[in-house]
Amino acid sequence: MLRTITVGLDGSSESRAAAEWAAREAQVRDLALKIVHIWEPVPEPIAQAPLLVRETHRHWTERIPREAADGIRLRHPGVEVTSEHVAGRPSEILIEEAKNAELLVLGSRGLSGIGGFMVGSVGLAVVAHAERPVVLVRALEQAADEHEMDPAGIPSAASPFRPVVLGLDIENPDETLIEFALDAALRRATSLRVVHGWNAPPYYAYGLSADLELHEALARRETTALTEVLGPWRKKFPDVEVTEESHYGTPGHHLVDASREASLVVVGRRIRRSPFGAHIGPVAHAVLHHSTAPVAVVPHH
Repeated sequence: MLRTITVGLDGSSESRAAAEWAAREAQVRDLALKIVHIWEPVPEPIAQAPLLVRETHRHWTERIPREAADGIRLRHPGVEVTSEHVAGRPSEILIEEAKNAELLVLGSRGLSGIGGFMVGSVGLAVVAHAERPVVLVRALEQAADEHEMDPAGIPSAASPFRPVVLGLDIENPDETLIEFALDAALRRATSLRVVHGWNAPPYYAYGLSADLELHEALARRETTALTEVLGPWRKKFPDVEVTEESHYGTPGHHLVDASREASLVVVGRRIRRSPFGAHIGPVAHAVLHHSTAPVAVVPHH
């Protein structure tokens, strides 16, 4: 089955930004774009309203994906676009849609006055349970935001892409996650910046603050381990420049900092089969809420 880039649309500014990002990604990957608009069952007062009111409500909800699809076809003429109007619970439908998608793309509301995301309950539920990668795109995301500055010092879609940033746990490096990030960088003809954060084991914690030599030894160990993990991947993707950074401290903080100069931030989520809760891990949680670039969350074992 030909996979699609699927985007959830509700008519908000953040979901429209997500649809534009998804259209660009579909073009980069030479895939079709599927727009899914989810119509939650109407409240009882509306359901009992006169026929004209119900028909007007239905007209407006069906109009959203149709007009979005028409606009994307005009702005991205090379992308095949389909749209679907579905009634039901948004999180359940989106999780199901993700199964047949190369990527599922959702919008996130920008925090007023703070660069970053505010991920709602639907977005968190989908990220926690989807079986395919999910990309969160902030409101008002522009194509130029993913690119380097032009000679005039202004972000421009005509300039090269900014690097793709990958957050990597070298104790449990997952091939699916690394390959996704390298492939994203290759398709954008940009570099991959791998960011690894580490902390000393608890039994070192006291001595580390006083023993600079011990700190440096641990830092060298982490840097060497990161280089060893990435070695085979450099050979597998020779056209992608890979830079690596191993920092002492909380990984999420370093990734949020790196997001300011990224076209895309890639983080992993360990697959859990429990149907309850929305557990995505502390690193993914921090990045989703504070990254200034789109974030791809890749599920892995």
